[in-house]
Amino acid sequence: MSCGCFGASTVLQKKSDKHTHNSEQDQEVVIITRTKTFSYDELRAATNNFNLSNKIGRGGFGTVYKGILKNRTQVAVKMLSAESKQGEREFLTEIETISNVKHPNLVQLLGCCVHGRDQILVYEYLENNSIDRALLGPRRSIEFDWGRRSAICMGTARGLAFLHEELVPHIVHRDIKASNILLDAGFQPKIGDFGLAKLFPDNITHITTKIAGTTGYLAPEYALGGHLTMKADVYSYGVLTLEVVSGRCWDNADDRGTQKLLVEWAWELYEEGKLLDLVDPELKEFPKKEVLRYMKVALFCTQATASRRPLMSQVIEMLSRNVRLNEKELTPPGFFEDSDRIGGKLSKDKLSGASTSYQMSSYPSTITQVTPR
Repeated sequence: MSCGCFGASTVLQKKSDKHTHNSEQDQEVVIITRTKTFSYDELRAATNNFNLSNKIGRGGFGTVYKGILKNRTQVAVKMLSAESKQGEREFLTEIETISNVKHPNLVQLLGCCVHGRDQILVYEYLENNSIDRALLGPRRSIEFDWGRRSAICMGTARGLAFLHEELVPHIVHRDIKASNILLDAGFQPKIGDFGLAKLFPDNITHITTKIAGTTGYLAPEYALGGHLTMKADVYSYGVLTLEVVSGRCWDNADDRGTQKLLVEWAWELYEEGKLLDLVDPELKEFPKKEVLRYMKVALFCTQATASRRPLMSQVIEMLSRNVRLNEKELTPPGFFEDSDRIGGKLSKDKLSGASTSYQMSSYPSTITQVTPR
């Protein structure tokens, strides 16, 4: 069945079979939602029949197309590929919940469409694409000075803190990565796909995360033990911050020509007192103390033991204040190497760093203690 566009309030009706009588089970199902809905034909026309020339991205959850509605509004249309067990009613109920979640650093969901087994989401269109294309791609055409990079790190942290600590119920994103952080016209970051964790069960999300090739963002306790908490998002954020500062992808080789994970290389440089060597060479001028603080905060976020990682509100505090971090409490990062990349079998003996805890606990106050310069 196709959803039509009815403005701010929508009533979807599934009529009873004309050959049946008025028994209770034959009564028409009425679904009322305040979420804007689009007809399949409207979205098909907007994307030129979902033409490949309008494809602007693909992730574990589906393919995204750029579309232009009849009123000339540009939108991003995501055709979901995961097989959700939810029916139309449950899908629309979840959509209504997610569409009411608004924050400057979250991509705005504009509406949805259900057409047969197809479930489609319509988002605001963001002009400057995603971080992986704009900053980490091979053809970088936009200059990213430190002001833009620090704003990306801070804005992403604020979006995650909202999902983790302010929104009720809390949302764990599960798939924080460069391709899911989009940039608007002013290069402010917006977290995409923040609601898909609510739309799909754990097994679907976990599988599609691996299919999407985002192994390097996964916290070890989640990747190896299946234990998911907000601290898994914090780990992913740490990896992302290192990418933004260095201009390198998570699995990029280091300057010595050795194939290493970015987190692994960052820790080695930290121990050698050469962490500034990680900074993107294209950053000609930058505040060294501030950049160092951002990278050290990223290392706090990627510690192997989940309970030692900060909350996102604490990350914001550490990034925004000119403080000296309590590095005596900093422990090695946890990471594992992708079996496809190393040509071996993924197992727990690939886990590096300090011993990993699969138990969620509060972040120790000693780690968040900071000393002014």
